[in-house]
Amino acid sequence: MPSSDQLKALLRAHIDGDEERFSTVAMQLAAHEARIGHGKLALELRDLIDKAKTRQTRQPIPLVQPRGEMADLLQASYPKARLADMVLDNSIQSRLDRLIREQRQVEKLRSHGLSPRKKLLLVGPPGTGKTLTASVLAGELNLPLFVVRLDSLMTKFMGETAAKLRLIFDAIRRTRAVYLFDEFDSIGGQRGLGNDVGEIRRVLNSFLQLIEQDMSDSLLIAATNHPDLLDHALFRRFDDVIRYTVPDEQLIVETLKTKLAGYKARRLAWKTLAKAASGLSHGDLTRACEDAIKDAILHDRPMLETADIRATLEERKATHDR
Repeated sequence: MPSSDQLKALLRAHIDGDEERFSTVAMQLAAHEARIGHGKLALELRDLIDKAKTRQTRQPIPLVQPRGEMADLLQASYPKARLADMVLDNSIQSRLDRLIREQRQVEKLRSHGLSPRKKLLLVGPPGTGKTLTASVLAGELNLPLFVVRLDSLMTKFMGETAAKLRLIFDAIRRTRAVYLFDEFDSIGGQRGLGNDVGEIRRVLNSFLQLIEQDMSDSLLIAATNHPDLLDHALFRRFDDVIRYTVPDEQLIVETLKTKLAGYKARRLAWKTLAKAASGLSHGDLTRACEDAIKDAILHDRPMLETADIRATLEERKATHDR
């Protein structure tokens, strides 16, 4: 058996976040098991240690708030969200898993002349998880998240927006991070539409050139609720186009169970709740669950009932019908 000193050292390394020390002690434990004849266990421990090492990413980039003109163009944060925090369709889950895996093993891919996925276009209705996905990718890869402030990017002066866009791509090249262009249709609208103006065409052309030339290590994510408004030339510039939808009955139940896990509930009628929640987004479900829990706390109810959650779901639906 492992000695008490080894167990304490293992826990201390984990608490201190000393990954190198943690791996060293863990390998000592694996070697000990091999010496006493537990060969299968030793191999399993070594496999687990090797997998843990491949998941280790670069050290966090110190988060410095953008200064000067960049302070108006980028909003910086350091998300702690993880993929496990999201309830996703299996197809979306596997595609995000693949991107994270490629980013974590970028050097392995490059040694074979390949590049990791790094440009995503996320499309779908509001509240379905597009913005949260950007936070999750930043959290999983231990990177800052920079959200492009479109209100500062878009100006009425000819040539100024394209110039600001070039500044953003300079930042993308200099600082490895996740960069999110939310409401992307405002700069990626189709050329040639009746309400199109020359400046917007120039901005779109600039974006197409800049994203084509981008050879940085950053992740670039564009998100829109209106993919039908995007210029068709944009779609092939992205490594993946991921389409988000409102959750089906199974995902509704999974989401409700996840969001309600922190508060006691009497036996809930999940099918009834799924029917009441039909058509709501993940964001709506999250807010409805939070409202039900807050109401129970404020009224000193020790347990949630099906009727409590159904009421907040129906209230959330009513806000969309107005």
